Amino acid sequence: MENRRSFLKKAGAASLLTMIPAVDLLAGQNQEIKKVTILHTNDQHSRIEPFEISTNERLSNKGGFARRANLLQSIRQQEKNVLLLDAGDAFQGTPYFNMFGGELEFKLMSKLGYDVMTLGNHEFDNGLEGLKKQFPHKNFPIVNANYDFTNTIMDGLVKPYEIFWRDGIKIGVFGLGVHLKGLVGDNAFGETKFLNPIEIAQDYSRILNEDEKCDLVICLSHLGYEYSDPETPSDILLARKTSGINLIIGGHTHTFLEKPESLLNKDGKMVLVNQVGYAGLFLGRIDFYFQYGKVVQTKSFALNDYAVDETWA
Repeated sequence: MENRRSFLKKAGAASLLTMIPAVDLLAGQNQEIKKVTILHTNDQHSRIEPFEISTNERLSNKGGFARRANLLQSIRQQEKNVLLLDAGDAFQGTPYFNMFGGELEFKLMSKLGYDVMTLGNHEFDNGLEGLKKQFPHKNFPIVNANYDFTNTIMDGLVKPYEIFWRDGIKIGVFGLGVHLKGLVGDNAFGETKFLNPIEIAQDYSRILNEDEKCDLVICLSHLGYEYSDPETPSDILLARKTSGINLIIGGHTHTFLEKPESLLNKDGKMVLVNQVGYAGLFLGRIDFYFQYGKVVQTKSFALNDYAVDETWA
């Protein structure tokens, strides 16, 4: 109880945005407000233990799975409708990956209760064989819609999307990956074909909205937040060039956003884009409030083991 009080006392000040029309969540018992909590990480990079104690205040004794486990437990005790997602690059970065090849990362993510992740380029560092070898060590699905694994040993092991239900709210999650050419050796991905992520995203957004009739559509993207070349596929370009996506959870560029960015999609509707750095230093959180199946309000957080910054939208 003391830890929870301390955690809540350190909440950052909230700031109001006008992204989605606000409603009085406490007004009227017939409004049927439902809340879904989206938790997310990206670019964990085999950071199993916290960073060593040092003079670097940003990193010293921070990160690691144990601290995140405590934070997740605290949130799940307070919230009943939680979805935990990862935007790729769980592998590579510490000797744990060199020794175990990703086994430890997948086992710990399973113990922490991850619901789904997408593939980052570092998942291919030991080739398709090395990636497939780790699949028995996880109990959550991996999604990617723009890698065509036909004629490879990965064919059929990765789905384009997954569907989740939380308190009657239907959530569709699909994944996108960065072009692997130049990031890993050609032999590492073999005959895997890279498909245009913007075109693929629009296809699966349509499927999830029209065919699956999801209330919330989330893209797990390992494209990167933004690039100097405006035509390079990125989360910013994805948000602006597509429609039907509610939330893009990004990775690859290790970008830390203090709050999700609100952008207009090609239909002039709002889409949220978020990314929370790397190495598990922060846990992203976005609470979606639904009224009769429609998003009416969101609240976002950037969390670590000792502080919280929150923003209403």
